[in-house]
Amino acid sequence: MIQNVQILAQNEPIWQDNDWKKLLSSAISDPVELLSALNLTIDDLPYTIDRTQKFKMLVPKPFIQRMEKGNPNDPLLLQVLPLTQENTNVTGFQSDPLDESSALAKTGMAGLLHKYQSRVLFMLANHCAVNCRYCFRREFPYSDNRASKQDWQQLIDYIDQNPDVNEIIISGGDPLAVNDKYLTDFVNFIESIPQITRLRIHTRLPIVIPQRVTKSLLKIATSRLQLVMVVHTNHPNEIDQQVATALQNLSNAGFHLLNQSVLLKGINDSSHTLAMLSEKLFAHKVSPYYLHLLDKVKGTSHFEVEEQTAILLIKQLQSELAGFLVPKLVREIAGQPSKTPII
Repeated sequence: MIQNVQILAQNEPIWQDNDWKKLLSSAISDPVELLSALNLTIDDLPYTIDRTQKFKMLVPKPFIQRMEKGNPNDPLLLQVLPLTQENTNVTGFQSDPLDESSALAKTGMAGLLHKYQSRVLFMLANHCAVNCRYCFRREFPYSDNRASKQDWQQLIDYIDQNPDVNEIIISGGDPLAVNDKYLTDFVNFIESIPQITRLRIHTRLPIVIPQRVTKSLLKIATSRLQLVMVVHTNHPNEIDQQVATALQNLSNAGFHLLNQSVLLKGINDSSHTLAMLSEKLFAHKVSPYYLHLLDKVKGTSHFEVEEQTAILLIKQLQSELAGFLVPKLVREIAGQPSKTPII
């Protein structure tokens, strides 16, 4: 049974504004160190890790604390641990599966993508708090797409030339990896653009470091804009008491909360796990939104769940859950004007 979580006052020690920065800077990047924290050694593993991956491991300690010690198949551990399987070349898996290089070229501005008619995506940050091994941007050229405050004027110019755009999405690198002052300045800047009515924040930080939900972050919800926060949670074990409290505080402050997940083989590819996730999210004021089929980025083929299996899972969820708890099963296809529904 899911227990009600009391909302902590924002003067509690875990919510102090600088604590999340310390946790971000102390994230573990050595797979052996991570295994040691879980009372595991390389000899305990039924798979082989790869410490030489160009896409380095990065996992913050609050997320590690939710992993089961002594379990090499923990579903949170498998999302972040680099394996030799990532070196397998599989037909159809490529560096830029969503052809984002073309979307960037279309706007002519660093970090700005315009893939869908009414909204543009802007990369406010070029790094994340956790490096998920299935990330479709694991080879994205962030160093070439750093936009500073001085570049924001170009965003106004682009929006002026595209009157259908009414929403700004800020996405990964994780936009909550920037400090609250910078984020507040950006929100104020977007507020000054009359045709923009909605700001959407795609983030994993409240899940992997719930201390990121600070007093100053919550104040942003007083904006004139409709503020939507899409968190990224794949497994119910990712939601502990502190995460639940962070989510409820975001909702109470005025953020409309949605969740998106990626369907991952060996991690959440069961109707029981997905049902538990939906129930747990909704208990803490988060609506299930999307369940993504894997984006076929090079190095992630071992996570792939076949489309027909995914369809069966969704049908099972439809029979087990209320309709509003069943996420939309989708795939993103390069060049399409929206996510592609599978059912």
